[in-house]
Amino acid sequence: MFGIHGIWLFIASGLLLNVTPGPDTAYIVGRSIQLGWRGGVVAVLGIEAGCLLHVFAAAIGLSALLAASSMAFTLVKWAGAAYLCFMGVKMLLARAPMPAATTVNGTGAISLRQVFLQGALTNALNPKVALFFLAFLPQFVVTDSPHKAAAFTLLGLIFIFNGTLWCLGVAVFAAGAAGRIRKSAQAFAWINRGLGGLFVYLGFRVAMTQTR
Repeated sequence: MFGIHGIWLFIASGLLLNVTPGPDTAYIVGRSIQLGWRGGVVAVLGIEAGCLLHVFAAAIGLSALLAASSMAFTLVKWAGAAYLCFMGVKMLLARAPMPAATTVNGTGAISLRQVFLQGALTNALNPKVALFFLAFLPQFVVTDSPHKAAAFTLLGLIFIFNGTLWCLGVAVFAAGAAGRIRKSAQAFAWINRGLGGLFVYLGFRVAMTQTR
């Protein structure tokens, strides 16, 4: 269908990639500990929204442009690195609010909208994610298929769906195990700093990304 081959191998490979701990998992766990399962779920949705953007970009050829054009790649790379470092430094320098003030109730110091946008932009402005989809998805698309865009999109949606299920499980588990941590102002402050450090690290890593 749509010129896709090795679908079960793709699903198995995607699941292994999804369950491998990485920066996305760290972000989800951190927000789940801070804000409970709602914060974790919104972090998951934000991250997957960023992935979805890259899937559609790959389907219409924008990822290929990033791979072929050094200037386009560099612009996206530095924009992403600047955003990540800015958010990281902001979180490192901010005075962490008391846990009671961060409960997700629509008026908390950390809004669900911020959590979603941070997750989405972290992935959307990372050219390595674009190049990952460009390198991974074509391996399962028939070379002479007349429906390459549809195949890219379908494979990307399958990957994101499986990843979403796994990450939602991580978010709920982390939130359930973090009740005592959220009651500690000191622990909460260190979690916030940890997330800030993660953002700065990702910013430097994106900045060092090479086109090839």
